[in-house]
Amino acid sequence: MFRKYGLLLTTITLLCSLEFLQTGMIAFASAPIRGEIEASPEEFSLVAALYACLAVISISKQRWMTERFGWRNYLLTSIGIYIVGAVICSVSADLVTFTAGRVVMALGGGAFMTSARVMVQMIAPGPGRFTGIKAFAIGLACGTSAAPVLSSLAVAYSTWQAIFWMLIVVAVLVAILALRFLPTDRHPVELRSQSRLGQVLLLAVSSFSILYVLQRSYYDFYNETTIILVFAVLAAFALFAYLRNEKKHPRPLLKVHHMISRRYAYGIGLFCFSYLMLGANNYVLPSFLQSALGYSWETVGHFQSLGLLGTLAAWLLMSWLLPKSPAPKKFFTLGFLSLIAFSYLLARITPGAEMWGNILPALFLNGCFVMFLLATAATQTFKDVGHDDALFTNAQQLKNMAGQIATASGTALATIFMQWRSTVQYDALSVRLHPDNPIYAQYVQQLSHFFAQSYEASVAARMAVAEIGQSISQQSTLVASLDYFSVVTVIGVVGLIFSLVQRVFRT
Repeated sequence: MFRKYGLLLTTITLLCSLEFLQTGMIAFASAPIRGEIEASPEEFSLVAALYACLAVISISKQRWMTERFGWRNYLLTSIGIYIVGAVICSVSADLVTFTAGRVVMALGGGAFMTSARVMVQMIAPGPGRFTGIKAFAIGLACGTSAAPVLSSLAVAYSTWQAIFWMLIVVAVLVAILALRFLPTDRHPVELRSQSRLGQVLLLAVSSFSILYVLQRSYYDFYNETTIILVFAVLAAFALFAYLRNEKKHPRPLLKVHHMISRRYAYGIGLFCFSYLMLGANNYVLPSFLQSALGYSWETVGHFQSLGLLGTLAAWLLMSWLLPKSPAPKKFFTLGFLSLIAFSYLLARITPGAEMWGNILPALFLNGCFVMFLLATAATQTFKDVGHDDALFTNAQQLKNMAGQIATASGTALATIFMQWRSTVQYDALSVRLHPDNPIYAQYVQQLSHFFAQSYEASVAARMAVAEIGQSISQQSTLVASLDYFSVVTVIGVVGLIFSLVQRVFRT
């Protein structure tokens, strides 16, 4: 099997890894990158929204492009554009340049995961195709687990730009493989899907408006309520108009009305939930471990990668069980139980927590959750469309378009939640920091005496106050993180109950 399809399987694995590598590494290093390009959390989340919006457009045009240019030319062009964007990001020193680079990366690489999954269909139906799915899942697991450690090494050695050079190396490897085996055949003109500029604009407006509403809802909800509501209505109208026009067209860009079923709708919902949690956890975990618990970026990266090896362990278990017992309910149950256990363990963490015994098991369970839910959704969602390559591709495109929005939404919601809870906790803790409080005054005096051994008295007093402020900030981040994990625990319980009572994914 590998002798016949070795190049194809390797390309699928690398292309899928590339998508999860770039998502994971940039999310992990978001705070250091923000500092280097002088961007606020608000501005950085807007960059994520722009990337997701352009990626949605790129995904929607994936099949349209392969029909006209052939697989090899399409993929090589996409990789070339992606590399240009990565180079721009690697040399950026300000927000504008970095944003331009991410936009170009989205145009080139937004559809990498879609392409990797559709390539599995190049393998003849039968056991060999399941090997292709294994290659795709291994790429997901490897990219997810390698991202934190690679990103942390780049940050630890003050070379965050190396993140993008690593992505370029993987992209070049994929390009070399693509030159060796991908076909150059083009679809007959009469069978090609049609794309209209108006429809593309509607899709761009709807996806960006959804993300803009989420991104702005915390920062300016009360000052810009009217604008936010206008964007919400615009998003709903544009999405409705897009879907309605696609349904009426004889050769639509996406055959939406042919693929909509209860199974597909449930599957898309599950994918969106998984990607939303992935985006949120990727944002919260590095901040929690580094800012709240005080671990170095390098340590956090190593242990997050060790924990995310749970994705590989979960897939090995699934690949062993699936041929014998394909019923999905047990995998959904394991996935939600892993999410519940992960968040419950971290919600009970104390400042003196030990990384090996207290934190790593939770991180491992987070990896299990990602794989159990995503892999099970992948095996169940597309059963009704697998017989038609065009329909299957469209179904994958729509799923990954929703996934881009869900991932960006998860990051935005996590940012909103953490800033809200950190502010609330900081206000609650700092209310007692005044000279009339004897405990505070005594603590300032003790720290001032300590710093006075090396600095002048006036400088030592300011350093003492700054040290207390930093401690309060760390404590507020810790408590906010515990609040976040408590909410995730409740969400996991709701998801577990839903997975047990649902009747769509039974076989």
